[in-house]
Amino acid sequence: MDPRYSALAQRIGLGASERIAGLFALLADPRDADIMLAMPGQPAEIAAKAGLAEEEVAKRIQDLFVKGVAFPSAKSDPPTWRMCRDLIQFHDASLLWPQAPLEFLDLWRDFMNHEWFGVAKAMTKLKPKPFTRIIPVGVTIQPRTQVLAFENVQEIIQSAKRISVTNCTCRLSMRLCERPLEACLQVNKAADYNIARGTGRELTQEEALDLMRECEKAGLIHVTMNRPEADNFICNCCPCCCQTMPVLLKGGIHVLDPSRFVAVVDEEACSGCGLCHERCYFGAIGFSDGEGSVSRVEADKCMGCGLCMVTCPEDALQLREVREPAFVPGA
Repeated sequence: MDPRYSALAQRIGLGASERIAGLFALLADPRDADIMLAMPGQPAEIAAKAGLAEEEVAKRIQDLFVKGVAFPSAKSDPPTWRMCRDLIQFHDASLLWPQAPLEFLDLWRDFMNHEWFGVAKAMTKLKPKPFTRIIPVGVTIQPRTQVLAFENVQEIIQSAKRISVTNCTCRLSMRLCERPLEACLQVNKAADYNIARGTGRELTQEEALDLMRECEKAGLIHVTMNRPEADNFICNCCPCCCQTMPVLLKGGIHVLDPSRFVAVVDEEACSGCGLCHERCYFGAIGFSDGEGSVSRVEADKCMGCGLCMVTCPEDALQLREVREPAFVPGA
């Protein structure tokens, strides 16, 4: 393989991965590779470094933008362009490339099956906290202090200036379930980016709220960046395809923080039907005293997603705040 593709893989910390180099090779010809390796810079600077005409570079950069590997900065005029900064950005952006061939999707699946667990484990050693965090479904919470704005799905959506939805990149490549595909929400700048690329469909606030409710019914968990703002995305994750869930559930690799809440059972209201047990991917709910008794939540296993509440016929479950606001980095 052309060494330029290994150099691109090295730029995102995976120079030893033939699969990542192969992904770059599928979306970039050698001239595109030269352009990305000459980044960051404005088109004239990149053209000089790559030894190409500025007009050709400008056109190719736009193609690379649509493919999800070139990103503009509005801090300069004309924009300064950089390539994807890390594996996560490369994955999430490039998989929405509208003309991506099946070979490209399959190679991403191959990487996730064979290399992602090891990469995720290494990432957890470099960061003091997971890079993503669960935010609870749109249900009632029993607060001790306050429910922060960035933990309230409805408030995030209602305060957003712009919202878009894209296909879930994980389900797009892994194809392990039939849960909703168009399910990843972007807010504000992230929405601007996906709409500009042609990979996002703009939503009204009410449409976005309806989407969240449908995702909750489908058993999808709301996940966002682990920081005190929601100016990026709300993923709706399944336990089988998504970046975070399988490595946590199967490998015990903590790339995902819980919310600040845990589920609690109103034993007087609980009928012991067991529906909440089936809804909990984390094995946190069981019977308190054998089959047919009321349900009980193991707090140390509960991730505070609230999915168990959505289908409880007796409304016998609630979320209770158990962690301080400072649990979220930077809050």
